[in-house]
Order: sequence, then C-alpha cells, then structure tokens
Amino acid sequence: MNHRISRLIFAFAVGLLVAYFAFTWISDPAPRAERQLEESVVLAARQRLQDIIGVDDIELVDPLATNRAIGKTYVYRAGEGWEVSGYYRRGDGDRWHPFLMRLDAGLAIVNLKVQDKALAEQARTDSRIEVLN
Repeated sequence: MNHRISRLIFAFAVGLLVAYFAFTWISDPAPRAERQLEESVVLAARQRLQDIIGVDDIELVDPLATNRAIGKTYVYRAGEGWEVSGYYRRGDGDRWHPFLMRLDAGLAIVNLKVQDKALAEQARTDSRIEVLN
C-alpha cells in the first residue's frame, strides 16, 4: 500500500513538472519572434534576388517555399547579418540555379554566389555578385 501511494505521488509530481515545462516552452515568445524575423529576411532576399536577375516572375525554392526534391535551403544569422540559400529558375525550360546570399544587418546584399552563367556580364560590373561554374 505504501509503494502504491509513493508511485502515485511520484507520477503526479513528474506530470506536473512535464506540464510546467511544456507550458513554458509553448508560451515562450522568443522562437515566434525569431521566426518572424527570419521570414522578413527571406522576403527581403527574394526581392533583392529578383532585382539582380531582372525578372519579376521567377520560381523560387527558399526557406519559406521548400522543396526537398530540388535541394535544401536555409536562413541563419552570420555575424551581424544573415545568409539565405535557395534555388531559382526563370521558367520551366530553365534549370534550377543554386544561390547563397549574404545580407548585412540592414538587409542589403553583401555577396551573392550563384550558378547562373546569364549573370556573368553583370558580375563583371557588380563586385557583390560571384558567378560559380
């Protein structure tokens, strides 16, 4: 009988601890705020990429529009700025072009590495763009 009561008290205490930690984890606003910040960074990166490519209607695979069949994408803090990776193509006839964009704290492009020979001429005049083979 004593063991039964001890087990019941132990189970109740563990249940309360689990419930408390689950509640504090769920109600913590920091992860949601970080996610919103990451989303705004990716949206800014999309706009910067479209400005550089010069095409308004491109297909994108990025952290907000993932497609594991195309490739992995990410957004993360890098020092004072951000790095965003993804893939784009200009239409169904074009292949997917991987890119890695570094942004500063103000979300301006620091560097864009891309595998797209169509940007080679632009890369000669814009030192932020690096076309990889």
